[in-house]
Amino acid sequence: MNSYKNPLEERYSSEEMLFNFSPDNKFQTWRKLWVALAEIEKDLGLNITDEQISDLKNNIENIDYEVAAAYEKKFRHDVMAHVHTFGDVAPSAQGIIHLGATSAFVGDNTDLIQIRDGLKILKAKLISTMKSLSDFALEYKDLPTLGFTHFQPAQLTTVGKRATLWLQSLLLDFEELEFFIDTLRFRGVKGTTGTAASFLELFDGDYSKVKHLDKELSNRFGFTNVFGVSGQTYDRKIDAKVVSLLSNIAQSAHKFSNDLRLLQNLKEIEEPFEKNQIGSSAMAYKRNPMRSERIGALAKFVMSLSSSSAMVAATQWFERTLDDSANKRLTIPQAFLAVDAILLIWNNIMNGLVVYPNRINKHIQEELPFMATEYIIMEEVKAGGNRQEIHEIIRVHSMEASKKVKEEGLENDLIERIMNDNSLKMDKSKLKEVLEPHKFIGFAPIQTEEFIANEISPVLDKYRDLIDSKSELKV
Repeated sequence: MNSYKNPLEERYSSEEMLFNFSPDNKFQTWRKLWVALAEIEKDLGLNITDEQISDLKNNIENIDYEVAAAYEKKFRHDVMAHVHTFGDVAPSAQGIIHLGATSAFVGDNTDLIQIRDGLKILKAKLISTMKSLSDFALEYKDLPTLGFTHFQPAQLTTVGKRATLWLQSLLLDFEELEFFIDTLRFRGVKGTTGTAASFLELFDGDYSKVKHLDKELSNRFGFTNVFGVSGQTYDRKIDAKVVSLLSNIAQSAHKFSNDLRLLQNLKEIEEPFEKNQIGSSAMAYKRNPMRSERIGALAKFVMSLSSSSAMVAATQWFERTLDDSANKRLTIPQAFLAVDAILLIWNNIMNGLVVYPNRINKHIQEELPFMATEYIIMEEVKAGGNRQEIHEIIRVHSMEASKKVKEEGLENDLIERIMNDNSLKMDKSKLKEVLEPHKFIGFAPIQTEEFIANEISPVLDKYRDLIDSKSELKV
């Protein structure tokens, strides 16, 4: 415990995302790329034997990291360190490992594989979170609640309709993620500056063989789209775009966590609070929204990373420069790990969210009389009153009622004041009827049902096999 540990690894992220960016997955993928390169080069007529291919295949997982570290210290080059480390355990193939390739062949192609596979992991977690939000929205589509603009009481909505706003943000992120996966290009086999000059020599000027090598290798690793041109590296706009996508997911999650923390302060909705959970080391009564706050903390971190990848993309020189490397090692994995953790927490919250209808209704009743004033004015006009005179009467009563609430801490007595005002002519028996909250929620329940039926359910049905209700936190 005497050296720094990354909290994303120790406290937050899932095992599957940690494996995706692990040394084993990275360097085994490097070796798989070298094997595929050699196999296809052999098929295209190069002097590579079955024994050499077999030697390579049998040692894909046989990685001696201490040997690799020693080689890298000697060569100051990570790819060549692993070329030699691989060659040590597959001696017959030493001379054909990495044949015609440049460092970006393994480095960049592996990065793109990890990005694609990381997005697929997040895709499943997004679907699960969308399912939880969808179920919640439908369950509470009819429950009236105060709407807020500027965090001031506004017209009523429903608890379920509000949840569709969180869900819609996530749907937009999901659509972007799906498009990104579908259109992601592989680097493939391009040579040191993207001209494939080394392969010109290997294949005696046969460009069709280079094209076949490029396409066949990309297909083997699950990519139908391949960059038509490149420098030494794939376009770093890919990194900027994927971290921007991850930032968008973080933004949606942060919006949700802010809303939930405000609702928990109002005591209307609470995130899960376990039997033995401690909210505060000093204040024993506290039920702090630690899950929501953790989402906010991680989301801020992810959003901050988007500028880093953008700066890398903007400052690449010509066919390549190496000032992207250390940045990519930090930014890409950690952005994925943090969003992975965010979605785990979000789904965990949704699976244990607690709603307090009586508390919600209490807040409605405190504000509903003010919202009914427009109806009262209209009814008075129908009974023969002057609209401007009635407006002034209601305004005065409203100000007095508000004063009682704010300055004296009393209940809102606006309706009682209106009932006792003999200058008002409307049928006052209707006043109690108009104070039914459901009369103020507009089409919220129908909008909720239609949105989920038309936009969410088709996505959930398409990917029902990805839905997983389990979402355990490490801490």
